[in-house]
Amino acid sequence: MKFTKRRPKPRPFQKPPVITIVQKRSKSKAPVFQGTIDYKNIVLLRKFITAEGKILPRRNSRLTAKQQRYIARAVKNARVAGLLPFINKNQPSVA
Repeated sequence: MKFTKRRPKPRPFQKPPVITIVQKRSKSKAPVFQGTIDYKNIVLLRKFITAEGKILPRRNSRLTAKQQRYIARAVKNARVAGLLPFINKNQPSVA
């Protein structure tokens, strides 16, 4: 039995596929916020909660994991102390 090399069939000209380039955000080492993370710093904490009163996720707030834990703890403490609302009553509820 004799084996021969198979020649590939000639293909018609195809355009190369279009690949979109998604540029990643530059990760600067500069902190996103100024000031200390504390439950009494309401101006800072309001930047990291939504209009409904939810804590922003890390991918949106662009914090490190350690900073996100401190922010979450500070928001929860401020809610218990009465400095921040648990929910925003001004938003119309859909039910």
